[in-house]
Amino acid sequence: MVVPGSQHIEDKMYHPPEGLQKDAHVPDFNCYLELYKKSIEEPDAFWKEVASDFYWKKPPTGQILQYNFDVTKGNIYVKCMEGATTNMCYNVLDRNVKDKNLGERVAFYWEGNSPDHHEAITYGQLLGQVCRCSNTLKQMGVRKGDRVAIYLPMIPELVYTMLACTRIGAVHSIVFAGFSAESLCERIMDSQCSILVTADGVYRGEKLINLKQIADEALEKCREKASATVTRCLVVKHHALRTQDGDVANTLSLSSVNLTPVVFPVVQTPWDAACDVCWEEVMGQVSEHCEPEWLDAEDPLFILYTSGSTGKPKGVLHTVAGYLLYTSLTFKYVFDHQPDDVYWCTADIGWITGHSYITYGPLANGATSVLFEGIPVHPHVGRFWEVIEKYRVTKFYTAPTAIRLLMKYGLDPVQKYDLSSLRILGTVGEPINPEAWHWYHEVIGQKRCPVVDTFWQTETGGHVLTPLPAATPLKPGSAVSYHHIYTVFIVGVGQPSSRSTVFRRPWPGIMRTLYGNQERFENTYFKKFPGFYVTGDGCRRDRDGYYWIAGRIDDMINVSGHLLSTAEVEASLTDHGAVAEAAVVSRPHAVKGECLYCFVTLKDCREFNRTLVDELKRQVREKIGPIATPDFIQNAPGLPKTRSGKIMRRVLRQIARNEKDLGDLSTMADPKVVEVLFNHRCETAS
Repeated sequence: MVVPGSQHIEDKMYHPPEGLQKDAHVPDFNCYLELYKKSIEEPDAFWKEVASDFYWKKPPTGQILQYNFDVTKGNIYVKCMEGATTNMCYNVLDRNVKDKNLGERVAFYWEGNSPDHHEAITYGQLLGQVCRCSNTLKQMGVRKGDRVAIYLPMIPELVYTMLACTRIGAVHSIVFAGFSAESLCERIMDSQCSILVTADGVYRGEKLINLKQIADEALEKCREKASATVTRCLVVKHHALRTQDGDVANTLSLSSVNLTPVVFPVVQTPWDAACDVCWEEVMGQVSEHCEPEWLDAEDPLFILYTSGSTGKPKGVLHTVAGYLLYTSLTFKYVFDHQPDDVYWCTADIGWITGHSYITYGPLANGATSVLFEGIPVHPHVGRFWEVIEKYRVTKFYTAPTAIRLLMKYGLDPVQKYDLSSLRILGTVGEPINPEAWHWYHEVIGQKRCPVVDTFWQTETGGHVLTPLPAATPLKPGSAVSYHHIYTVFIVGVGQPSSRSTVFRRPWPGIMRTLYGNQERFENTYFKKFPGFYVTGDGCRRDRDGYYWIAGRIDDMINVSGHLLSTAEVEASLTDHGAVAEAAVVSRPHAVKGECLYCFVTLKDCREFNRTLVDELKRQVREKIGPIATPDFIQNAPGLPKTRSGKIMRRVLRQIARNEKDLGDLSTMADPKVVEVLFNHRCETAS
């Protein structure tokens, strides 16, 4: 481990601001080292201390953390707090309301797609709504261990439903409300859900998504493929679909929301009286008191699907106790949570970031958060900064994709708003390029807010590589400087350009298995390097001990026998002053096997021409080496992205190969970019 003061400095370091260190949970690097040492040498004592802040109906009976990571020694397993019983919902709600007297504290400031739609929800109100939803699910036949599919937008009912599941011991499987009927069907069938909770529709910006229609199509596909598992569908009526006439079929009536009716196209909500249940009707008929179901520490908490290299999504399973301990602790330390904070994570709860760092981690700490339904550029490009000013946000956590998008609009949209409340910035989802890091730090953080660039996965449950804001000097673009205090070991395996990021020991929040497929779980994450959890991401470690995530190993491109990281090439391209964003994919090559095909989005007023292409090729060649010189560089006014902001590389690969049959594009935010990209294809690539 390298400590601050190393003589081998590759890049400028940014040290923690003194004002932040004064009251921080981890105020300096020496304090971090003490915690790290205790977590390694006395793990039981370390995690018992963390667990002491929560309620346990029964205490653990054995070691706090037990595991086997070596497939040659038997089945892979991880157990945390074995023998203990508890309830996640009780710990994040009842404990805060009853034991800590936080019933009047705001849990969520909900901000809708339109700035006119907003609501403050206290911990007491949240507990009442969750109990009502718990009783509703129980009336519908849901019992401990049953799986419940949730296909909802970013509205309070999404949080109510997931916490209601945890309260009664059901296992929630949330599906991002931008996925297609086929994707929803696949996830419902794989996890054998008995109930589906959805909404009539939602606006994303100006685009209407008819969720109920998609849900009905998914259920019909389930019936066609096998005997249907879903018996009932609980339907929320979204307030944004209200008409001037107050059409009951398109109105959400929330007693705590006083909204002016907004004119939108009327959604004709399909309704099957034998299956569909109206949320508003049943919620008003049940009690707001519901006793929690006490669960074993290793009982399943939720299933969340993530992409698999084979194309079939993987149902990642997390369990109660370990996930509670890990998300609460990482939230507290990584964002240095303080009682007066207003925290905002811009992710969707349909992804793991929303599970861990919108719902469970913040609520376990009694935090006040912003729950955001909208998108960064609606109804104007300053929406993020408007929300920060409105709620006096202190901790802001977003994706590099969003940062690069907003960079394109310059300083004017930012300078209209007061961002002085911000203390800590964070990034998640992908490695951040240094240019975006500097803009984020200097323009949004005004050079006084540390940027915690977090590396983790659906599978890890929480942060595994990250700086701590008051303890760690920062390098722009580095996901971590030293070992995270809860992560025990990391090692590079292979050549410098393709080393795998792996871990020797577990942490409480790591996944336990893939739902219904232990064999795939072991083959995917443990077979390649017995004794290690394999993340699937490449990395490099610099001379100062800082780690740089190089992107997915399966995003590596084999050019003439040399593995090249697409993320590394993309970083080289975006280092050029003309390039706002870049995406690199492979294209078959008669001699090399594969070659690099690059899509570049230029900054405003920059012209795409042969001179620029030559400059970009030269820059990549100089930064990485001749073997990395792109064969093709294409102008890309826009890139195909999902509604969560991830680049759809599958589509880019097909465009690079001039393959017109692109398959399902239902998750793409703007399908129009595909035609534009085909029109801009490199002529020599035809």
